[in-house]
Amino acid sequence: MSTVFRGLLQKVGSGAHTNKILSRSEAATALDLMLTQQATPAQIGAFLIAHRIRRPTAEELAGMLDVYQCYGPQLTPIAAAYPTLVMGVPYDGRSRTLPLAPLTALVLAAAGCPVIHHGAGVMPTKYGIPLVQMWEHLDVNWRSLSLGAVQEVFARTNLGFIYVPRLFPLVTTLFPYREQIGKRPPLATLELMWCPYAGESILAMGYVHPPTEGLIRGALALHQVPRYLLVKGLEGSPDLPRDRTAIIGTQQPGQDYDRLFLSVQDYELSKTNAPLDATAHLGLELVSVLEGNDTELARSVIWNSGFYLWQGGVCGDMATGMALAKELLVSNKALDQLIAVQAAIQRVSGSLG
Repeated sequence: MSTVFRGLLQKVGSGAHTNKILSRSEAATALDLMLTQQATPAQIGAFLIAHRIRRPTAEELAGMLDVYQCYGPQLTPIAAAYPTLVMGVPYDGRSRTLPLAPLTALVLAAAGCPVIHHGAGVMPTKYGIPLVQMWEHLDVNWRSLSLGAVQEVFARTNLGFIYVPRLFPLVTTLFPYREQIGKRPPLATLELMWCPYAGESILAMGYVHPPTEGLIRGALALHQVPRYLLVKGLEGSPDLPRDRTAIIGTQQPGQDYDRLFLSVQDYELSKTNAPLDATAHLGLELVSVLEGNDTELARSVIWNSGFYLWQGGVCGDMATGMALAKELLVSNKALDQLIAVQAAIQRVSGSLG
């Protein structure tokens, strides 16, 4: 048992009127003791549920993010015309709508804009389809790659994926607690804010509840992150919805936090999200989009990719971004990008074997 952790637990779990907010350094110590298993399982479970009930502060999240940055892997900078887009997607996946991030990443990479994903396999509490599984439906397997191999694929193709069970296993020690307590603990928000890239980047994060937006903004301000996007997206992801107005917060260097409101009706699209149906033929559905076929999923990818091409600096506005996204799909350039990723992974896997 950790007596240091017990003192921190007492502060967090003392009740509505007597609990105390942890300082940034205390929050960092708490997460460090949990990740390194110096705190006991009973202490860890108690802390996670107490922290969820009491709700975290921006300073506490900033301290925990310090630990992620201390222990977590990072890809080194590559030469690119645009900043790298790092997408913060909930690790427990999607259960109602199709994730757009892999196809969007291929479109952006084909336009010269690098993209990094990170995540794990199927996990609580949602047990939805995770990004790594979506990539596998495209015959791209990131799970077994070393950090050096991912770096090489990233440098060759503008696409990288940090599969945390292999490359950041320390954080997976807390995954079972999510199932045991039946709730996503507040530290799951770190999955959205963590940036495993050492170069110039744009963080793109999703959220569901408005208070989460304020917490993330406060934590990133303490970390002096100059540029990011916060999207009230599909199932907490940074994928733009079509069935409602997309609400996006934008932070640019040296500017005040601003908001964008985007409606598909202004761009002649229907208000229909691509549903997540049976996954038996999902790979064919994804490849169909990359072959330039006009489907509901393709329209969602064009909508989503157009936004990120605009915000990434590739295009000057949303309409131009959507037009470029469509052209990259119809011309099969995004499909060529997929083939390049498959070849690069085969190359590094062969060299390792």
